Amino acid sequence: MNPPLRLARPGEAPAIRAMVRAAYAHYVPLIGIEPLPMVDDYAARIAAGQAWVLEQDGQMAGLLVLEDTPEGLLLDNIAVAEAARGQGHGRAMIAFAEAEARRRGQPCLWLYTNEKMTENIALYTRLGFVELRREEKSGRHAVIMEKRL
Repeated sequence: MNPPLRLARPGEAPAIRAMVRAAYAHYVPLIGIEPLPMVDDYAARIAAGQAWVLEQDGQMAGLLVLEDTPEGLLLDNIAVAEAARGQGHGRAMIAFAEAEARRRGQPCLWLYTNEKMTENIALYTRLGFVELRREEKSGRHAVIMEKRL
């Protein structure tokens, strides 16, 4: 059983940023640029009620950033702390995001990932997401995927 998620609290932005930077650091050599979650404004995400934190044993184990859009609920970022990997937290957070999209009356959950992050594309496909298109996003090559709900 995975711990529940909660909205991130004011003041947690530095810890969130550090966890996300560590979680995404191994992608920098692969894609040649920092992934967008590494440069996001987490204080603004918290203030907008878009950042969700997963805690395990009093430690931040994961982060989920959800944003309402006209197309559906955007899963803008999902990150798992290194010490918490391999415990099913990523899948649990995606299930939470799907439930949140349904609760909000959104028709789908959608996301984008870098085209070189092939393991992410494979995971999202296994979880029922389908590729819609590929596009350039802030100098990065994104794969846009969605899961109809």
